[in-house]
Amino acid sequence: QVQLVESGGGLVQPGGSLRLSCAASGSIRSMYTMGWYRQAPGKQRDLVAVITSGSITNYVDSVKGRFTISRDNAKNMVYLQMNSLKPEDTAVYYCNAQVLIMTGSLNRYWGQGTQVTVSS
Repeated sequence: QVQLVESGGGLVQPGGSLRLSCAASGSIRSMYTMGWYRQAPGKQRDLVAVITSGSITNYVDSVKGRFTISRDNAKNMVYLQMNSLKPEDTAVYYCNAQVLIMTGSLNRYWGQGTQVTVSS
């Protein structure tokens, strides 16, 4: 029905930057709240940042001032600009979206994840 595909992960040195992208496709009528989550090895998946359809944003305290979430409603995309990266940011990053599909059902979807590794 709806597919979310992340890109932009990789290996970066501490203090570096990465930009994650998430493209949504499929039977989409409207996109609502979109967000980024991350999961480090042996830990639960945690919220990083969210953005509403009206572009109101919220961040977990540990990334405030370093990460910026944004969206392009015309392209059904959400982005995460990550600056001043730290080793503790290392995780698999997942895109999440609340989508109203053509049938009228409102569902949440997940991407497959993209690895971000911060290491010297």
